[in-house]
Amino acid sequence: MNNEPPSGDSGEAPGFGQRRRAGRAPRRGPAAAGPPQGERPPQGERRPLRRDFEAAPPRPPRAPMATGPEPASVAPARALLETILEKMGVTGAHVRYYSRTEGDYLEVDGPDLANLIGRHGHTLEALNLIFNNIVNAGVKKDRHYFTIDAEGYRARRADLLKSLALQTLERAIREKRPISLEPMLPSERKIIHIALADNPFVATESSGAEPERRVVVIPRPG
Repeated sequence: MNNEPPSGDSGEAPGFGQRRRAGRAPRRGPAAAGPPQGERPPQGERRPLRRDFEAAPPRPPRAPMATGPEPASVAPARALLETILEKMGVTGAHVRYYSRTEGDYLEVDGPDLANLIGRHGHTLEALNLIFNNIVNAGVKKDRHYFTIDAEGYRARRADLLKSLALQTLERAIREKRPISLEPMLPSERKIIHIALADNPFVATESSGAEPERRVVVIPRPG
C-alpha cells in the first residue's frame, strides 16, 4: 500500500510545520470526513461508479431489413433449413425470411448461435453452400439462392463490404491502379462484385486460389 502523503502536504510533525510557518495554528483533526490523508479506504470499500459507466454499452443495431409478406416459394426452403438445423443439433431456433438489395435472407434466431456462425463466419458459409446446392439440385433455369444468416452477422458484414467497395473504388480512381482486397469467402466477394457491377469507372475480377482468392478493383481506361 502506498502511504505517501498527497502532493502539497509535507507529512511531517506539526511542530516542524509551526516553526517553518510562524503564526499558523496546528491542524486539529481531519480536514474533511473520510479516511485520513495518505490512507486508502478500507479493503472492499469502493467509491460509487458514475452513472454513465454503470450501463453496459448497447449492442450495435442490426442492418435494416425490408418488411413484407413471405413469398409462397420461400416456405419449402425455410422448412428445409429448419430440418437441417435440427439435425445439426441447433435447438430452439426460429427461421424467418426477409429481403435485402443483395438478395433473399433466411435469418436464424436462437438462444446460442455462436457455433453456427463459426470463426469468421466459416460455418455459416459452409451451411449456405450446402443448403443452396440442395435447393437448386436439378434446376437448370431460374435457380434461387438464399443467404443463411444468424443474429444478423452476415447482414452487418454485407454493409461493411459495400462501404469497403466504395472506398476501394475511390482509391483505384485516385491512384489509377488496380487495388487488391483481402482474401474473402465466395459470398463476400459476390457482394463486392454486385456493389460495383454498374459503375462506369471501375471493373472487378477475382484473383488467386481458395482460400486466398480475392477481389481486384481495376480502374477503366478513360
